[in-house]
Amino acid sequence: MTKIELNGFKRALEKKVIEVGSGNREALAIETTSDELDRVQNANDRDYAKGNLERTSSRLGEVRAALRRLAAGTFGICAGCEEDINLKRLTAIPWTSYCIVCQEAADREQNAAGSESGTSLLAA
Repeated sequence: MTKIELNGFKRALEKKVIEVGSGNREALAIETTSDELDRVQNANDRDYAKGNLERTSSRLGEVRAALRRLAAGTFGICAGCEEDINLKRLTAIPWTSYCIVCQEAADREQNAAGSESGTSLLAA
C-alpha cells in the first residue's frame, strides 16, 4: 500500500472518530411522569438510545484500533489469515481488521453461537 493511500485511510479514520465520538447521551436521561404510557414510551426510547450508544462505542473502538494498526504498520493485514485485505474492502470499511473470507467465517461462527444460546434459553 502506498504512503498516499495510507494517509487517505488515516484521514478517513480520524474523521470517523470525530463523527462517531459525538454521540448523544442525552437520550438516556430518565424523565419522570405520572402517566403510565409515557413511562413505557420513555423506557422504550431509553433502550433504543442505549443500543445506539453501545453500537457507537463499539464502532469507535474499531476505528481507534485501526488507527493503532496504521501507526504500527499492520493496517490492511487480516487479523485472521494475515493476508492483505482487499483495497476495495478497506475503502468501504477502513476500520475492518478482517478480509472478506475471514469476516464471513467470523459472522457464521457468531450466528451459530447466537442461535445455540437462543436454543438453550428455550430449552431451559
